[in-house]
Amino acid sequence: PIDVPDTVAGQLGNRVQHALRAYTPRDQAAVRAAATTFRANPKVDVATVITELKVGEALVSLLQDDGAPSPVERTLIAPPGSRVGPISPAERKVMIDTSPVAGKYEAVIDRESAYEILNAKSAAAQAAADAEAAKTAEEKAAAIAAAAQAKADADLARANATAAKVAAKPAAMSMAEKIALSAARSMASSVGRQVAGSLGRSLGGAMAGRVAGNVGSTLLRGILGSLFK
Repeated sequence: PIDVPDTVAGQLGNRVQHALRAYTPRDQAAVRAAATTFRANPKVDVATVITELKVGEALVSLLQDDGAPSPVERTLIAPPGSRVGPISPAERKVMIDTSPVAGKYEAVIDRESAYEILNAKSAAAQAAADAEAAKTAEEKAAAIAAAAQAKADADLARANATAAKVAAKPAAMSMAEKIALSAARSMASSVGRQVAGSLGRSLGGAMAGRVAGNVGSTLLRGILGSLFK
Protein backbone atom coordinates (compact mmCIF):
# COMPACT_ATOMS: atom_id res chain seq x y z
CA PRO A 1 0.00 0.00 0.00
CA ILE A 2 2.96 2.37 0.32
CA ASP A 3 3.04 2.81 -3.46
CA VAL A 4 -0.40 4.52 -3.31
CA PRO A 5 -0.13 8.27 -2.51
CA ASP A 6 -1.88 9.41 0.66
CA THR A 7 -4.03 11.85 -1.33
CA VAL A 8 -5.37 8.90 -3.33
CA ALA A 9 -5.59 6.37 -0.51
CA GLY A 10 -7.64 8.82 1.54
CA GLN A 11 -10.28 8.94 -1.22
CA LEU A 12 -10.67 5.19 -1.69
CA GLY A 13 -14.11 4.03 -0.57
CA ASN A 14 -14.02 0.24 -0.86
CA ARG A 15 -10.86 -1.36 0.55
CA VAL A 16 -9.84 -4.99 0.23
CA GLN A 17 -6.44 -5.82 1.68
CA HIS A 18 -4.91 -9.29 1.41
CA ALA A 19 -2.08 -10.54 3.59
CA LEU A 20 1.12 -8.54 3.94
CA ARG A 21 4.38 -10.06 5.09
CA ALA A 22 6.65 -7.87 7.18
CA TYR A 23 10.24 -9.14 7.20
CA THR A 24 12.11 -5.87 7.25
CA PRO A 25 11.67 -2.63 9.19
CA ARG A 26 10.46 -0.99 6.00
CA ASP A 27 7.85 -3.74 5.51
CA GLN A 28 6.74 -3.39 9.14
CA ALA A 29 6.29 0.35 8.63
CA ALA A 30 4.20 -0.41 5.52
CA VAL A 31 2.00 -2.79 7.54
CA ARG A 32 1.40 -0.16 10.22
CA ALA A 33 0.63 2.40 7.50
CA ALA A 34 -1.88 0.04 5.86
CA ALA A 35 -3.53 -0.65 9.22
CA THR A 36 -4.17 3.04 9.79
CA THR A 37 -6.06 3.41 6.49
CA PHE A 38 -9.00 1.29 7.69
CA ARG A 39 -11.85 2.42 9.90
CA ALA A 40 -11.08 1.02 13.32
CA ASN A 41 -12.92 -2.04 14.68
CA PRO A 42 -12.40 -2.90 18.36
CA LYS A 43 -12.74 -6.60 17.50
CA VAL A 44 -9.95 -6.58 14.92
CA ASP A 45 -6.30 -5.74 15.55
CA VAL A 46 -5.53 -4.74 11.97
CA ALA A 47 -1.76 -4.44 12.41
CA THR A 48 -1.58 -8.04 13.71
CA VAL A 49 -4.29 -9.67 11.59
CA ILE A 50 -2.97 -8.25 8.33
CA THR A 51 0.13 -10.45 8.65
CA GLU A 52 -1.87 -13.56 9.61
CA LEU A 53 -4.35 -13.65 6.72
CA LYS A 54 -4.55 -16.98 4.90
CA VAL A 55 -5.31 -17.76 1.28
CA GLY A 56 -8.75 -16.42 0.38
CA GLU A 57 -8.88 -14.11 3.41
CA ALA A 58 -8.81 -10.30 3.37
CA LEU A 59 -9.52 -7.26 5.47
CA VAL A 60 -12.52 -5.49 3.93
CA SER A 61 -14.12 -2.09 4.45
CA LEU A 62 -16.91 -0.96 2.13
CA LEU A 63 -18.95 2.21 1.83
CA GLN A 64 -22.29 2.09 3.65
CA ASP A 65 -25.57 3.55 2.45
CA ASP A 66 -24.79 6.86 4.14
CA GLY A 67 -21.44 7.09 2.34
CA ALA A 68 -19.30 6.34 5.41
CA PRO A 69 -16.84 3.41 5.32
CA SER A 70 -17.83 0.37 7.37
CA PRO A 71 -15.58 -0.85 10.21
CA VAL A 72 -12.91 -3.21 8.94
CA GLU A 73 -13.77 -6.92 9.02
CA ARG A 74 -11.77 -10.09 8.47
CA THR A 75 -13.60 -12.12 5.87
CA LEU A 76 -13.28 -14.83 3.28
CA ILE A 77 -13.28 -13.80 -0.38
CA ALA A 78 -15.32 -16.00 -2.70
CA PRO A 79 -13.29 -17.07 -5.72
CA PRO A 80 -14.45 -15.69 -9.06
CA GLY A 81 -16.83 -17.94 -10.96
CA SER A 82 -15.02 -17.84 -14.27
CA ARG A 83 -13.83 -20.19 -16.95
CA VAL A 84 -10.90 -20.13 -19.31
CA GLY A 85 -12.74 -20.41 -22.60
CA PRO A 86 -16.13 -19.51 -24.12
CA ILE A 87 -19.43 -20.72 -22.74
CA SER A 88 -21.71 -22.94 -24.80
CA PRO A 89 -24.79 -21.56 -26.63
CA ALA A 90 -27.06 -23.42 -24.20
CA GLU A 91 -25.33 -21.83 -21.21
CA ARG A 92 -25.55 -18.42 -22.83
CA LYS A 93 -29.29 -18.90 -23.42
CA VAL A 94 -29.85 -19.90 -19.80
CA MET A 95 -27.98 -16.83 -18.59
CA ILE A 96 -29.99 -14.55 -20.88
CA ASP A 97 -33.34 -16.09 -19.96
CA THR A 98 -32.61 -15.92 -16.23
CA SER A 99 -31.24 -12.40 -16.35
CA PRO A 100 -33.10 -9.78 -14.24
CA VAL A 101 -33.45 -7.64 -17.37
CA ALA A 102 -34.69 -10.47 -19.60
CA GLY A 103 -37.42 -9.24 -21.95
CA LYS A 104 -36.68 -5.57 -21.43
CA TYR A 105 -34.16 -4.90 -24.18
CA GLU A 106 -35.16 -7.28 -26.97
CA ALA A 107 -37.18 -4.69 -28.89
CA VAL A 108 -35.21 -1.83 -30.40
CA ILE A 109 -36.83 1.51 -29.58
CA ASP A 110 -35.50 4.57 -31.37
CA ARG A 111 -36.95 7.42 -29.36
CA GLU A 112 -36.78 11.00 -30.54
CA SER A 113 -33.75 12.53 -28.91
CA ALA A 114 -33.36 16.06 -27.61
CA TYR A 115 -30.92 16.70 -30.45
CA GLU A 116 -33.54 15.71 -33.01
CA ILE A 117 -36.21 17.84 -31.31
CA LEU A 118 -33.94 20.90 -31.25
CA ASN A 119 -32.95 20.31 -34.88
CA ALA A 120 -36.61 20.08 -35.87
CA LYS A 121 -37.38 23.36 -34.07
CA SER A 122 -34.39 25.02 -35.71
CA ALA A 123 -35.42 23.72 -39.12
CA ALA A 124 -39.00 24.95 -38.60
CA ALA A 125 -37.77 28.40 -37.57
CA GLN A 126 -35.45 28.54 -40.57
CA ALA A 127 -38.26 27.46 -42.90
CA ALA A 128 -40.53 30.18 -41.48
CA ALA A 129 -37.78 32.77 -41.93
CA ASP A 130 -37.17 31.61 -45.51
CA ALA A 131 -40.89 31.75 -46.27
CA GLU A 132 -41.14 35.27 -44.83
CA ALA A 133 -38.09 36.37 -46.83
CA ALA A 134 -39.55 34.84 -50.00
CA LYS A 135 -42.89 36.59 -49.36
CA THR A 136 -41.14 39.93 -48.83
CA ALA A 137 -39.08 39.45 -51.98
CA GLU A 138 -42.21 38.52 -53.94
CA GLU A 139 -44.06 41.60 -52.68
CA LYS A 140 -41.09 43.79 -53.55
CA ALA A 141 -40.87 42.27 -57.02
CA ALA A 142 -44.62 42.78 -57.50
CA ALA A 143 -44.31 46.43 -56.44
CA ILE A 144 -41.41 46.97 -58.85
CA ALA A 145 -43.35 45.27 -61.64
CA ALA A 146 -46.44 47.39 -60.90
CA ALA A 147 -44.36 50.59 -60.95
CA ALA A 148 -42.73 49.54 -64.21
CA GLN A 149 -46.14 48.72 -65.71
CA ALA A 150 -47.55 52.07 -64.57
CA LYS A 151 -44.59 53.88 -66.12
CA ALA A 152 -44.98 51.89 -69.32
CA ASP A 153 -48.70 52.72 -69.43
CA ALA A 154 -47.95 56.42 -68.86
CA ASP A 155 -45.27 56.39 -71.56
CA LEU A 156 -47.67 54.65 -73.93
CA ALA A 157 -50.42 57.18 -73.16
CA ARG A 158 -48.03 60.07 -73.82
CA ALA A 159 -46.85 58.42 -77.01
CA ASN A 160 -50.43 57.91 -78.18
CA ALA A 161 -51.30 61.54 -77.35
CA THR A 162 -48.24 62.78 -79.22
CA ALA A 163 -49.06 60.56 -82.18
CA ALA A 164 -52.63 61.87 -82.20
CA LYS A 165 -51.37 65.47 -82.16
CA VAL A 166 -48.92 64.72 -84.94
CA ALA A 167 -51.62 62.97 -86.94
CA ALA A 168 -54.03 65.91 -86.46
CA LYS A 169 -51.45 68.62 -87.19
CA PRO A 170 -50.70 67.72 -90.83
CA ALA A 171 -54.40 67.82 -91.68
CA ALA A 172 -54.78 71.27 -90.10
CA MET A 173 -51.59 72.51 -91.75
CA SER A 174 -52.71 71.09 -95.04
CA MET A 175 -55.88 73.19 -94.91
CA ALA A 176 -53.88 76.30 -93.95
CA GLU A 177 -51.42 75.62 -96.73
CA LYS A 178 -54.25 75.36 -99.22
CA ILE A 179 -55.71 78.68 -98.11
CA ALA A 180 -52.31 80.40 -98.10
CA LEU A 181 -51.39 78.92 -101.45
CA SER A 182 -54.61 80.11 -103.04
CA ALA A 183 -54.13 83.60 -101.61
CA ALA A 184 -50.50 83.70 -102.71
CA ARG A 185 -51.37 82.61 -106.24
CA SER A 186 -54.03 85.24 -106.52
CA MET A 187 -51.65 87.92 -105.27
CA ALA A 188 -48.82 86.76 -107.54
CA SER A 189 -51.15 86.64 -110.55
CA SER A 190 -52.40 90.14 -109.83
CA VAL A 191 -48.90 91.53 -109.38
CA GLY A 192 -47.74 89.73 -112.52
CA ARG A 193 -50.54 91.26 -114.57
CA GLN A 194 -49.75 94.69 -113.26
CA VAL A 195 -46.05 94.26 -114.05
CA ALA A 196 -46.84 92.88 -117.49
CA GLY A 197 -49.10 95.84 -118.21
CA SER A 198 -46.45 98.33 -117.15
CA LEU A 199 -43.66 96.62 -119.05
CA GLY A 200 -45.79 96.01 -122.11
CA ARG A 201 -46.08 99.67 -122.62
CA SER A 202 -42.32 100.01 -122.42
CA LEU A 203 -40.77 96.75 -123.81
CA GLY A 204 -43.33 95.07 -125.95
CA GLY A 205 -45.75 92.17 -125.48
CA ALA A 206 -43.59 88.98 -125.60
CA MET A 207 -40.73 90.30 -123.50
CA ALA A 208 -43.12 91.82 -121.01
CA GLY A 209 -45.00 88.48 -120.62
CA ARG A 210 -41.80 86.53 -119.81
CA VAL A 211 -40.60 89.09 -117.32
CA ALA A 212 -43.99 89.25 -115.66
CA GLY A 213 -44.10 85.42 -115.38
CA ASN A 214 -40.67 85.28 -113.76
CA VAL A 215 -41.60 88.04 -111.33
CA GLY A 216 -44.83 86.25 -110.42
CA SER A 217 -43.05 82.94 -109.79
CA THR A 218 -40.38 84.55 -107.64
CA LEU A 219 -42.98 86.46 -105.68
CA LEU A 220 -45.03 83.28 -105.13
CA ARG A 221 -42.02 81.31 -103.85
CA GLY A 222 -41.09 84.13 -101.47
CA ILE A 223 -44.59 84.38 -100.05
CA LEU A 224 -44.91 80.62 -99.53
CA GLY A 225 -41.47 80.43 -97.95
CA SER A 226 -42.37 83.13 -95.46
CA LEU A 227 -45.68 81.51 -94.57
CA PHE A 228 -44.43 77.93 -94.00
CA LYS A 229 -40.97 78.58 -92.59
